[in-house]
Amino acid sequence: MLKVQSVTKTFHPGTVNANTALDNLSLHLKNGDFVTVIGGNGAGKSTLLNAIAGTFSIDEGSIVLDDVDITNLPEFRRSAFLGRVFQDPMMGTAPTMQIDENLALAARRGQKRGLKWGMKREEQERYRELLKTLELGLEDRMSIKVGLLSGGQRQSLTLLMATLKKPKLLLLDEHTAALDPRTAPKVLEITQRLVEHHKLTTLMITHNMRDALHLGNRLVMMDGGRIVLDISGEEKKNLTVSDLLARFSAASGKEEVSDKLLLSK
Repeated sequence: MLKVQSVTKTFHPGTVNANTALDNLSLHLKNGDFVTVIGGNGAGKSTLLNAIAGTFSIDEGSIVLDDVDITNLPEFRRSAFLGRVFQDPMMGTAPTMQIDENLALAARRGQKRGLKWGMKREEQERYRELLKTLELGLEDRMSIKVGLLSGGQRQSLTLLMATLKKPKLLLLDEHTAALDPRTAPKVLEITQRLVEHHKLTTLMITHNMRDALHLGNRLVMMDGGRIVLDISGEEKKNLTVSDLLARFSAASGKEEVSDKLLLSK
């Protein structure tokens, strides 16, 4: 489903601030793969997702999605077949619009928009049933402004919007990092349910090693713009956090693991 091949991206090239965020990186995802991505600060995790999403152009390499080369496709064109949830709950929705209006926008993504815009009763009933699956009571609050929702409610709604049209690839960029410890597990539960229900190919960045081990069928660890570990199947299921830290130290050649990884055990 996804082929990231020999991709390199350097920011501020030719200056003292030059930073190679992706270093000849290759990553292939099969249809239905749920891959969790971990790594320390500056490992290149978010840069990888941004490269796939088309936020910036890459220097070298290619990106192919479902046998279509999207390397030079602009970001707005890629959004028609990519779903994305950001770390900031404020980024995935229109805060001044109602819950049902946000869902309607997501349902119309990629379509031409005319002068006439509205929702039929059947469409509203569909949204009501979809909101029920979140088990947050939002189906009874469809007419309120999204800006009044809590971070967890808003991120759950964003997940629903991102998966509404069953994207070819779902990108999750540390989408629970800004949530409180009680809310984050609920959002992860909803994430797993939606991914399994729609059988979505998913790439999820997380700062939490336990979440990376628990979720998905494959785990990738990055360091210095490269993939240093790629673990799947039974090997992934049997790993502990301590095992993972030891494997990272051996693969990266670093005796000390970054503070952020240690704090996220």
